[in-house]
Amino acid sequence: MELRHLVSFLAIAEELHFGRAAARLHLSQPSLSQQLQRLERNLGVELVARTSHDVRLTAAGKAFEVEARTIISQMRKATHTAREVAAGRTGVVRVGYNFPGGQHVVPAALAKMSAEYPDVSVTLVEQRTGPQLSALSSGELDVAIVYGRPSSPGFASRRLFRVPLVAVVGHGHSWAGRGGIPFGELARQQCVLFAREKSPAMYDAIQAAAETSGITLSVAHEVDDPSATAIVVSVKPLVGFASVTRGLHIGSAGGGPRPTPVQLYDPVPTLDLYVVWRAANTAPLVDVFVECIESARPFQIPAYRTPESRVRR
Repeated sequence: MELRHLVSFLAIAEELHFGRAAARLHLSQPSLSQQLQRLERNLGVELVARTSHDVRLTAAGKAFEVEARTIISQMRKATHTAREVAAGRTGVVRVGYNFPGGQHVVPAALAKMSAEYPDVSVTLVEQRTGPQLSALSSGELDVAIVYGRPSSPGFASRRLFRVPLVAVVGHGHSWAGRGGIPFGELARQQCVLFAREKSPAMYDAIQAAAETSGITLSVAHEVDDPSATAIVVSVKPLVGFASVTRGLHIGSAGGGPRPTPVQLYDPVPTLDLYVVWRAANTAPLVDVFVECIESARPFQIPAYRTPESRVRR
């Protein structure tokens, strides 16, 4: 059975006239009759009864008409869906992001996507850089918003903005309430850090600032979850690290003892945020989402005022 045979049959069913149906399909009347005969032979039933005076559907023809319309409708829907997906106008794009990405990049990109591509679904997951890149490599994610430019040639990327890092301490810590702290003072503190594979760029930025300051960090705890870090430093005299975005967020949250952010300087540890995708990507939706991110520039990042002059006064 061929799809064209169904189309021809439906034209006959609607027109109940072979001449008009043939003209509608731009076919000769004998060609239309042959297509109907092939369809009836394939089905083993008579669909159309005709005399010299009229054309009508048989009982089998009337039942078959309902199913044929469903098939044609589904085929048109499938064709439309395939074309929309190929053009990047429908489908699903899976996006990973970290905290600054979730605060400053994703909302604006989603608003743009929703306005211009309403049939596209975006699934979101918040993760640190290491897990995001692993998921991107395995195909579990289509786009990642991470710290640092990946070195793998299998990834393509664009830089979004630079993020300063701050220290986070509990309200009872001696640093709480201070305008800023030279990074070198961390030599006299115990720190909470994380495994490098969780966020290589952030880990390296912290260690590079320590090296510039001529100190070695004393790591008392290794905690891979940023929320857990906030809890630990809120109850112990330790120093954690966070982006300025996360630091300001946890510092303003209520509900019991919370850590407070403290600016670091001399040097200010910083790292760059990137949007990353697979270099071999062939999915138009990935390009669409990346362009939605690009159109959201400039991003509104919290101002970081180096407190050095204020502290020295």
